[in-house]
Amino acid sequence: MKKRIDFQGQAIHYTDQGKGSALVLLHGFMESTAMWDDFAPALAADFRVICIDLPGHGQSPVYQGQLSMEIMADWVKAVLNGLEVSRCTLVGHSMGGYVSLAFADRYPEMLSGFCLFHSHASSDTAEAKENRRRTINIVNLNKGGFILNFIPDLFAPDNIDKYQQKIEKMQAQASLMPAEAIVAALEAMRDRSGKIEFLLNTRLPVLFIVGKEDARIPVQKVMAQAILPPHAEVLILAGVGHVGFVEARQKTLEMIRSFAQRVQFN
Repeated sequence: MKKRIDFQGQAIHYTDQGKGSALVLLHGFMESTAMWDDFAPALAADFRVICIDLPGHGQSPVYQGQLSMEIMADWVKAVLNGLEVSRCTLVGHSMGGYVSLAFADRYPEMLSGFCLFHSHASSDTAEAKENRRRTINIVNLNKGGFILNFIPDLFAPDNIDKYQQKIEKMQAQASLMPAEAIVAALEAMRDRSGKIEFLLNTRLPVLFIVGKEDARIPVQKVMAQAILPPHAEVLILAGVGHVGFVEARQKTLEMIRSFAQRVQFN
């Protein structure tokens, strides 16, 4: 059952289950806390698991203003402050990984470690920024058509038929988002700052989870960044695209559990 906390006049929705060290799970673009429905109950046997609907996603409202990764990081901090959680392990999928990096950069004292789950620390290239601009135009013209095409492309080609029911469920959930929320998230990703220097300097343990067939984030890019932090761990998934929490549920679940257990006392 979702709970809510008011922050700067807006209601942030989240779930909170289990006991022990806090493990915070952040969804990606056009996702919600629902993406963790197969993870949170299993992880709650060992941790206090907190899942948060980021602005404009799930039940949380569209942010009134110019959205950024730093603002979303402050939303996460507001939830943790409200729950009196002073330290946690943070896992961010895709866009949630960008938020995790912003949070780690701003509030490192609140983290035992963090995971970039199909995510990376680079800013958008000029080409990527142009692609975001085109995508925004597409969303404004035909949100439904964009969602129908976008979701299947997140999966490895050989997994699209296998996970058709899951794809349809993800499409249905994404369709509930207003176009303005999708556009706000796209603009925030387009304008985010890179965190390569942060990776070089952080003393926090970092877990990278990457799919070999991820069309969104090439494995080569992630591997080049994984050598930067003093403490980095990597899980490379064969036959997996951008949706390891579906395409390799057990492997990713156990890796997150193991990582969080090992870093919680750092």
